[in-house]
Amino acid sequence: MNILLTISYDGTNYHGWQRQKDFITVQGKLEEGLTNLFKKYITVRGASRTDSGVHALGQRANFYIDTTIPVKNMPYAINNFLPNDIVVTDAKLVEENFHPQFDTKNKTYRYQIYNNKFPNPMNINYSWFLKNDINIDLIREGSKYILGEHDFSCFCASGSYSTTNIRTVNFIDIKEEDNYINFYINGNGFLYNMVRIIVGTLYYVGINKIEPKKIKEIILSKDRRQAGKTAPACGLTLMEVNY
Repeated sequence: MNILLTISYDGTNYHGWQRQKDFITVQGKLEEGLTNLFKKYITVRGASRTDSGVHALGQRANFYIDTTIPVKNMPYAINNFLPNDIVVTDAKLVEENFHPQFDTKNKTYRYQIYNNKFPNPMNINYSWFLKNDINIDLIREGSKYILGEHDFSCFCASGSYSTTNIRTVNFIDIKEEDNYINFYINGNGFLYNMVRIIVGTLYYVGINKIEPKKIKEIILSKDRRQAGKTAPACGLTLMEVNY
């Protein structure tokens, strides 16, 4: 059976999603738990390679297994073998050739900024603390130039292994909630650090370091040096992967 899991995790204590020999990762812990549950070596394929410190509420991963455990009961069984900061929230049977990464239609990430005079110690691992005055209207204006299909080389960090930097951003929804500014960004795929660089660039727009209309020129330049800083990993959460 090809089983598709939905996984939530707090990425604070992990060196990202992808299995690595010398580091503790989410994929590594998930595979360890599945191996202990089923008494055979299990590997999983993830939908998104979230970086060190990045969180997820809707990561997806699949694995193959022959078992008598009902699919609907698998999350309960698997969670008994996982640390408390990784939780499987759903499992379902998918077609044998289904691939969680290559069959993805789109993904939604949330980036959270905490904008206040002082940091919130209860949320320090889940948001980017900024005490500047941030103009949300300017940010919304600048974000419009990012929508659609573009070569997003300007929003790609070095170390990317993508064969093409062309992606489509479907929407950027920016919501103010108390002292939080939440960016919800949906696209058909994202380059290495792309969401974090988009947020860092829009932050510069919001503090008048970059004019909103300059975003178009930055994208056309395909030059990472023209864009803003890379926002910290802690504010980023993979919310949903759609198929």
